[in-house]
Amino acid sequence: MDLTNLSLGKCVRLTRILYEHGPIDFFPNPDSVDPKYQFELALKGGYSAIALHIGLASRYLGNYAGKVPLLLKINGKTNIPSDDLAFSPLTASVEDAVRLGADAVGYTLYVGSPRQDDDIQQLSYVRSECDRYGVPLVVWSYPRGFAIAEKGGKDSIYAVDYAARLALELGADMIKLNYPKQSSGQPKAYDSLNEDEMTMMKRVVKSAGKAGVIVSGGSKVSDDTLLTKVANSLSAGVEGFIFGRNMWQRPIDKALELTKKIKQELS
Repeated sequence: MDLTNLSLGKCVRLTRILYEHGPIDFFPNPDSVDPKYQFELALKGGYSAIALHIGLASRYLGNYAGKVPLLLKINGKTNIPSDDLAFSPLTASVEDAVRLGADAVGYTLYVGSPRQDDDIQQLSYVRSECDRYGVPLVVWSYPRGFAIAEKGGKDSIYAVDYAARLALELGADMIKLNYPKQSSGQPKAYDSLNEDEMTMMKRVVKSAGKAGVIVSGGSKVSDDTLLTKVANSLSAGVEGFIFGRNMWQRPIDKALELTKKIKQELS
């Protein structure tokens, strides 16, 4: 990833979290309710950062401050309503991220949702605040809504490619994307591609331009499937991975063993 087009503050913070590679993420999990599990996994695994909402960051980061870098997620929603009208309101601010010593801010953009007008306006404000404070902006660029479902689905190469380009054009410094799949019902130009997984990912990385791409792990899969995804993504030029459930849904010894294998791919 070329950092020369970013401000000094963004360069410093992105360098801290980019070049000590490792999976990063946190989502609530019945098998690891105590956040200490995720922090210990991140610390022992040498992860680049841990992504947290403000409540967990404020209450649990203290014992790990300076040891586990923070990516503060500043918007979010529950899984209770459907994604037909998906929108994540702000739950924290860029100023909160600076106060907590975060190395980056995370924001979820729902591409294609009927609420995307509100989403883009909200993201525009967040992006301007990130520029003001010199904090890198990581956009979770996720296709959602019934219009996306009717055009191949949220993980189709069409939807993921669109999400990559939109996040770039809206000012993301890094873009978190789902692993793209070939799907039926996409716009004709995409339906006729018939590309393998690595080629699809290369297309997405190209659409993301100078913004770095990090790949979401999604639902838990086997070690072999996850490592194949890692290898294909790295060959396509991605910068790294945000793996939540694929790490902390495993016992810590198994998660650390898998982390070691992923780091070998990254080196």
